Amino acid sequence: MPTRRIFLRNSALAVVGTAAVPGFLTRAAFGAVETGSRPKRLVVIFQRGAADGLNIVVPHGEPQYYSMRPSINIPRKSVIDLNGCFGLHPSLSSFQPLWQQRHLAIVHAAGSPDPTRSHFDAQDFMETGTPGVKATDDGWLNRSLHELPQSAQNSPFRAIALGPSLPRILSGNEPAVAMNNINDFSVGGRGPKPSPIATAFEAMYDHSSDAVLHGTGEETFDAVKMLKAANPAKYQPAPGANYPKGRFGDSLLQLAQLIKANLGVQVAFADIGGWDHHVNEGATEGQLANVLAEFSQSITAFWTDLGDLGEDTVIVTMSEFGRTARENGNRGTDHGHANVMFVLGGPVRGGHVYGRWPGLDSSQLYEGRDLALTTDFRQVMGEAVARHLGNKNLAEVFPGYENQPGKFLRLLG
Repeated sequence: MPTRRIFLRNSALAVVGTAAVPGFLTRAAFGAVETGSRPKRLVVIFQRGAADGLNIVVPHGEPQYYSMRPSINIPRKSVIDLNGCFGLHPSLSSFQPLWQQRHLAIVHAAGSPDPTRSHFDAQDFMETGTPGVKATDDGWLNRSLHELPQSAQNSPFRAIALGPSLPRILSGNEPAVAMNNINDFSVGGRGPKPSPIATAFEAMYDHSSDAVLHGTGEETFDAVKMLKAANPAKYQPAPGANYPKGRFGDSLLQLAQLIKANLGVQVAFADIGGWDHHVNEGATEGQLANVLAEFSQSITAFWTDLGDLGEDTVIVTMSEFGRTARENGNRGTDHGHANVMFVLGGPVRGGHVYGRWPGLDSSQLYEGRDLALTTDFRQVMGEAVARHLGNKNLAEVFPGYENQPGKFLRLLG
């Protein structure tokens, strides 16, 4: 059971003491201790642009991999071997300890079953959770909150997107907040010149049709003021949490700060672009290597920064589709089909590559050109929603998809 000592060690708000803590935060901070419950968190990370899963988790045991990618393959001597068949791109070296500690799992040949090669459509389908259906107007991560036990605080920070606007995955009936920077919310309460984002945030809760949420605006702004009092600009990550410079690292740093401040975050979303490499993708060095370093180092820093809170956190990565198995004439790869997903967290049964590997022989490729899909991304996300968050109504979260617990990959303990 978490103790008050754990809270104080992990909370960025601890520096201001408890005397000034509004009711909203004292309930959030100590409610879990009193009830013996441990809040669960799901963090979804989207690699926008269609990442090259075959050069991320390399099937170095497949001779066809090397014959199909003569100039952009990852040489066996450079691959970080995992199990004799698969290995990590060398830019993912920070993931190796997480794998060895069995916190990190991999799902290969995974993704959306829809055959589209359109970035826009494929991202939309993965965020709505209804591949092939364009009429869905809300996101599966928002729907995943519908039947969860309501937190005692009904925190306005329950669903967070790190970015300038709310993504499709978090749109829907459940309140959610897009936050580009924590300082955007440090508005000093209801001053004479509140920022536009503060005005919208206040209106969102003051005029909520939900009677439970209605009236929490004052306490929300008290919480925001406390974030400012904790001096977010000078937040110090935990020792060893070395976030790289850039938007993605900064997003995860701020998310760690919000989680450690115990503001009731249950689901969160962040994304990272730069994966669409039609030309000069590179191998051990180059475009892909650079974005992989930023991607992995940011996630590893986030995991380190969470400390004890990582035990109740699951992080899942996804991309709209993979790349062609063969390199193209420009030393890059074109739009493909299946991809790779990473799953990291305290309850994760890591150190294993999950899913059925379809092979890279020409007869095994999808449409003769792409890695075939054997694991629907909804199977992975469904397990996280049901077994980690506790929402068993997967027919509502992923309508039209038969997502039975008996079909889970058993990624989570």
